[in-house]
Amino acid sequence: MADLRVNIAGVELKNPVMPASGTFGAGEEFSELIDLNKLGAVVTKGVANVPWEGNPTPRVAESKSGMLNAIGLQNPGIDLFVKRDIPFLKKYDTKIIVNVCGRTKEDYVEVVERLASENVDMLEINISCPNVKSGGIAFGQDPKAAAEITKAVKAKAKQPVIMKLSPNVTDITLMAKAVEDAGADAVSLINTLTGMKIDINKQTFAVANKTAGLSGPAIKPVAVRMVYQVANAVKIPVIGMGGITCADDALEFILAGASAVMVGTANFNNPLTMEEVIEGINTYLDAKNIVSVKDIIGIVK
Repeated sequence: MADLRVNIAGVELKNPVMPASGTFGAGEEFSELIDLNKLGAVVTKGVANVPWEGNPTPRVAESKSGMLNAIGLQNPGIDLFVKRDIPFLKKYDTKIIVNVCGRTKEDYVEVVERLASENVDMLEINISCPNVKSGGIAFGQDPKAAAEITKAVKAKAKQPVIMKLSPNVTDITLMAKAVEDAGADAVSLINTLTGMKIDINKQTFAVANKTAGLSGPAIKPVAVRMVYQVANAVKIPVIGMGGITCADDALEFILAGASAVMVGTANFNNPLTMEEVIEGINTYLDAKNIVSVKDIIGIVK
């Protein structure tokens, strides 16, 4: 078997495959369907300093080759997360990456400070959700705001920090460089593309929030392009995601420059997708007599 280990900011993962935040709960929800021990890491749903109710329903709508969602980062808050979810995940042989969300810089910092004493491996800072905004714009669409939050989080974090980038920008490399310069240890991309669906029979919006995040296979070509651009613009590791449904999809991201990948929407219609991706990457490497997955990261220029 090929060596599937990868290193993200000093944290070694047994393989480069993990769930995308918001598609896997905190891990327990999928634990009867997939062996968490096989994953490189478990990335939790976004955690805020206090419980969030999320957006009004309906929150999800189907789209051709994808789905639209505007959940609004509903979550039980950091207190319950620390009490319930971290102890559950520690029972498994996998890395723990906690996704952190907030409405203000202070919100993010409060959660990061709380996690400093917890036994988790990395933090993913979600500044890119298109449905959670401050002053009418997502933090992830303003380089200065993104850099400011990165600096504030890094000043308090005890774990490596991944900044999750939004694709809803003119030039994603500017965002990546801004958070890198501010001290980010890695970046993950892309989050969902802002979309909309109209119910022609009800003559109203299919999602109560009006706009929603588009995910699934429809966005993969955009995601691969952005991962390639960012991987060639920064020196920190890049984690790629967006429409991955099989090993071939994941390999595109890795060849484009991603050190690891996240699987999102595919988990909903096939909970075994990540296991299949891991097996498929290994089969690909063996077939090509490649010793390590690290040997193919970013080789397509």
